[in-house]
Amino acid sequence: MEPKEKVLIVDDSLVQAAQLRSILDEEYEVTIVNTAEEGLSQACSGDYSLLLLDVIMPGTDGFALLKQLQEEAITKHIPVILITSLAAIEHEQRGLTLGAVDYIVKPFHPLIVKARVNTHIKLYQYRKQVEAQSMTDQLTGVPNRRRHDRYSAIKWQEATRLQVPFSVCMFDIDKFKMYNDTFGHPAGDKVITSVAKTVAANLRRSTDFFARYGGEEFVAFMVGDPSEKAFRHLSYIRKTVEDLHIPHSAEVSPWVTISIGGITVFPRPDSSYEECLKIADAMLYDAKKLGRNQVVWLDENKKQLREY
Repeated sequence: MEPKEKVLIVDDSLVQAAQLRSILDEEYEVTIVNTAEEGLSQACSGDYSLLLLDVIMPGTDGFALLKQLQEEAITKHIPVILITSLAAIEHEQRGLTLGAVDYIVKPFHPLIVKARVNTHIKLYQYRKQVEAQSMTDQLTGVPNRRRHDRYSAIKWQEATRLQVPFSVCMFDIDKFKMYNDTFGHPAGDKVITSVAKTVAANLRRSTDFFARYGGEEFVAFMVGDPSEKAFRHLSYIRKTVEDLHIPHSAEVSPWVTISIGGITVFPRPDSSYEECLKIADAMLYDAKKLGRNQVVWLDENKKQLREY
């Protein structure tokens, strides 16, 4: 049985929220919060397919919350239906201009609510499916650079808010051009795919992300791990790739290997993911310069960790 799509209701009226739940909870997993502040926090922490948002609430109103949701990288993609007794055209226009996908005026009819919710969740599912296809590397089946660029912004923002360690690493296949020249491009594609699948199998936690960055180059990031743990795990992955025992040119080494450069930081509002990516790339350069088939890492105190 497939899990139900998740719907978040943000409404200060307990009676109205309960009525909406009774209409929707047969088909969807429904969560209710009663303030805009709770709504923003819940939307950021849950994987919701739709928000039903009351416009008139004490303190921060629905329009202000909608604006906040649109400004957060992690929530701006979630469709929002506004619910209100304000039938004036200017209110509807304001909500749609701020990014709402639809508007339901109170008192609402259960069949209308259900039909509109169904429509927008189906549209959301379709959009996610199309986006997933456009963000997957066709050769390897792992996320591509476009997916990396979008998802890294979301996870960096989240790590900044939670103040947890964030690790970024770049790596590529050692002497890959020579491999292609020796064995041919079809064999090179098979190597890229084997390496990608091996690494992806070892970065499967919800806090891990791995993508093909381009050519024989890959990128990964991990949220929550201290530098020593991240460094050890990537060292294990490097060894796992070597242990595939894919033959390389005797002029280079017996087997296909990878070099990895990485960094662990505690993200700050005045720092950026792009800066960390550049440092990870510099650590990769050091790994190549020091002989390849190794991991070079910069820890939270800017101390370089190396395999010996």
